[in-house]
Amino acid sequence: MKTVLRYLLPFRRRMTVGFIIKVLGTVAELFLPMLLTHILKNVIKTESVPQILLYGGLMILCAAAACVLNIIANRMAARVTRNFSEQLRKDLFAKTLRLSAAQTDRYTVPSLESRITTDTYHVHNFIGMMQRMGVRAPILLLGGIVITLLMDAHLALVMIALLPLIFLVVYGIRRHGVPLYKGVQNAVDGMVRVVREDVQGVRVIKALSKNEYENRRYDRVNSRLSANERHAGSVMAISNPVMTLLMNLGIIGVIALAATRVANGSSDPETVLAFMQYFTLLSMAMMTLSRIFGMYTKCAASADRIAEVLNTPIDLAVKEAPSATHGSAHIAFRDVSFSYTGKHNHLSHVSLSLPRGGRLGIIGATGSGKSTLVRLLLRFYDVGEGCIEINGRDIASYDRETLSAMFGVALQNDFLYADTVAENIRFGREISDGALRRAARIAQADDFINAFPDGYDHMLAQKGTNLSGGQKQRLLIARAIAADPDILILDDSSSALDYKTDANLRLALAAELTDTTVVTVAQRVSSVKDCDLILVLEEGEVIGQGTHGELLESCPVYREISDSQMGGAFVE
Repeated sequence: MKTVLRYLLPFRRRMTVGFIIKVLGTVAELFLPMLLTHILKNVIKTESVPQILLYGGLMILCAAAACVLNIIANRMAARVTRNFSEQLRKDLFAKTLRLSAAQTDRYTVPSLESRITTDTYHVHNFIGMMQRMGVRAPILLLGGIVITLLMDAHLALVMIALLPLIFLVVYGIRRHGVPLYKGVQNAVDGMVRVVREDVQGVRVIKALSKNEYENRRYDRVNSRLSANERHAGSVMAISNPVMTLLMNLGIIGVIALAATRVANGSSDPETVLAFMQYFTLLSMAMMTLSRIFGMYTKCAASADRIAEVLNTPIDLAVKEAPSATHGSAHIAFRDVSFSYTGKHNHLSHVSLSLPRGGRLGIIGATGSGKSTLVRLLLRFYDVGEGCIEINGRDIASYDRETLSAMFGVALQNDFLYADTVAENIRFGREISDGALRRAARIAQADDFINAFPDGYDHMLAQKGTNLSGGQKQRLLIARAIAADPDILILDDSSSALDYKTDANLRLALAAELTDTTVVTVAQRVSSVKDCDLILVLEEGEVIGQGTHGELLESCPVYREISDSQMGGAFVE
């Protein structure tokens, strides 16, 4: 909770003012039973109409003041809560973008989504409730106890005797509630994951008529969530009935004692009437505190999950740049090994050197480590052994902004968002219209873009669903090229292109991006055959390295792939 509550510090002055206003409104509310008792005991018997009107007016004034002041305080509380939640969500979202790939894998994307949404919602509700009712309820409780002690200490002690019992109930339930609500949020993560997968794969689900199968899969995670919520709810539901029971027992005790004291002349009916009003206020305050306690239990569980992300240390720290460099290679892998799990290597002893403007092709079966090699080059993960250098300098010595600015990246399953074609290529960067159109021409996208009635202002649907697969890939390649990067990475980003378009793309890249080092990951030999260096990967190991001609002679696996795809021949 400490991490989350720090976000309230910028609003402490406004909260203080709201607190004062809330206190004044609550105090005005506490005066009402006192004024009523005074009227019944002292004013009515005088039969003075002016006196009755005076004190009646005071009651109306106190009621109006309580109403107006509480409205003002509640509006201020709502504004603080809104601004607090906005900043919390903003920082949490920013932190999720700064997490390394390994940290994102550990949390999982569905869990991060639920932390930004449902967890921040629980915290938002609690902070708002605390400012509205968390101030009022304790003041009613403490103020009512003080006033009732002054009015009749014997009756007040009956209520005070109940407080330790109520505290024990609240404390006991809280100890069980926080872990239970953490379990609920973990179940929410699972449900979000299934929903996310089904939304992304809805076309496949429909194509294979697997609606019922996915419904059953969703029902399982939904039932698990419902079971966790039911367990947590049943435990938390104990508090209200138990507190109601204790308060009712207190009322019985007060009535029994009051009757005895009125009978022997130690008290009077007017005091008992006022006392019962205060007891009603105290009961309401206790029930409010019970609600706040229930919300706190959810909030504490959610706040811990939020703080876990916010306090996650940066694990891809920038290292000190070495004073010496190795050769003049633009990109160099020096005996690089890597494992996702730490149990076995997913890449083993990869070494290569590529000059500026060179072309590197990476080919291999699914799961051979092609994309892993690219992720290491982008420093989504740190290498386990060896090092990767750009311009003779370990990539770990570059800060994230500098390193990212070197790259243009197009991935097979990259995303397009609901905006114009131009903005999807520009992607929020300062890129001129001329550079944007040049990138589209190189990516073989200019023709189909201009075929739209509104050209580059054509609006795309979410995820680019109003484009074909090949059109989407060409837009993604244009986005990667648009900022004129030092290193262009095409990770299986032309798989949906026909052979002619793919060949034209490679020719345009060679002609237009002469100083850009290009890394191409592909399943097609035709996409990499003109590269200066081709790596053939199998189960994380380099089993072949060289030019197309050299690999046809020295690498049976590469020769087999080439022969199976094109019969050893290529059509440009």
